[in-house]
Amino acid sequence: MSQQGAALQSYNNELVKCIEELCGRRDEIHRSILQEEEEKQKLQNDLRILTERLAKVNESLAKKMASRNEFDKTIAETEGAYMKILESSQTLLSVLKRESQSLKE
Repeated sequence: MSQQGAALQSYNNELVKCIEELCGRRDEIHRSILQEEEEKQKLQNDLRILTERLAKVNESLAKKMASRNEFDKTIAETEGAYMKILESSQTLLSVLKRESQSLKE
């Protein structure tokens, strides 16, 4: 009987040791989970901040691009009008020279 008791005690000790080892591994994993949850929370917050900044930058870009397009349109219209003025000036100068020449004759 004492041999059985010793074997039982040995099994018990080994079982306790295994349970303690499992508890230790579980605690390690739990600490790792807590760290990763904290990192996840920080990353989600950073992502929210970056998403808000991206939205503001996109909005600003859209306004600036619309403004630039208006400038492009105004410049093109002004250049077109200026070219018409130049053409009219050339025509007027030619007519004036021709009339001036005919008046001299």
